[in-house]
Amino acid sequence: MPRSVVTGGAGFLGSHLCERLLAENHKVVAVDNFLTGSRDNLAAFKKHPNFTFVRQDVTEEMRIPGKVDFVLHFASAASPVDYAKFGIQTLKANALGSHKTLGVAKAKRARYLLASTSEVYGDPEVNPQPETYWGHVDPVGPRSVYDEGKRFAEAMAMAYHHQHGIDVRIARIFNTYGPRMRLGDGRAIPNFVGQALRGEPLTVYGDGSQTRSFCYVDDLVEGVWRLLTADAVEGPVNLGNPDERSLNELAEVVQKIAGRHVGIVHKPLPPEDPKVRCPDIRKARTVFGWEPKVSLEDGLRRTIDSFREQIARKGT
Repeated sequence: MPRSVVTGGAGFLGSHLCERLLAENHKVVAVDNFLTGSRDNLAAFKKHPNFTFVRQDVTEEMRIPGKVDFVLHFASAASPVDYAKFGIQTLKANALGSHKTLGVAKAKRARYLLASTSEVYGDPEVNPQPETYWGHVDPVGPRSVYDEGKRFAEAMAMAYHHQHGIDVRIARIFNTYGPRMRLGDGRAIPNFVGQALRGEPLTVYGDGSQTRSFCYVDDLVEGVWRLLTADAVEGPVNLGNPDERSLNELAEVVQKIAGRHVGIVHKPLPPEDPKVRCPDIRKARTVFGWEPKVSLEDGLRRTIDSFREQIARKGT
């Protein structure tokens, strides 16, 4: 039975990944310090006989007894609200955390998968963004703790690949949404859904013409699984949905599906907010036959239902 270590295992993506690995008959060791993760995200499988949880900061020395076949580094704050609040922790999770987890992969001769991000492309001058695009990033700007943290993590992963022969996979993950996101996450979909369900106008920053591409979590996890288990993959791979929508359009779709026509209010655009974001996924299609299947409308229906349950459960 393969054994996988997932850092950030109590987070949104990490918990879904743990659940998928358990379904694929892996033993799973989830590591998290609950900076942005939640025990609630583990509820569906925390009593599974093949699941183990370790509460630890990934910037500290990691000692995982026994064999390890796969290391998946998903520990990092991932929303602008979180990495603005936890800037140093975000940098450390991606720099020191990558160092520690790569050390585990080296010691155990395990395959290593890094959760990178579309934010390595910055405010792109190319759209859609292929893996060959080097990006347009401000190294000292307000988003740099995340953008540059992930760029450093990619560089370190590739250094371990070249110098130590570690089998490294890099997933450049574009905007993903679904159940287990926090309503206070700060990203567009949880913000819009939370406001709609509370009967508040939806807050759109700037004129709303900026675009994003939204991938439902089940599709994203399938892409990660295929990347992890493919025979050989060279360099980073974009994982996301190329269905590009403006934020104004997203706000209208959320109101329609939520059944709450609350209107839109516009506020000033945050500094260095990307104008476009859309993945070129030809590499994922070619190398391991992956592309998203869930439409934005269907994914939003599932997500809104989960948020309704969250609000009913917590009364917020």
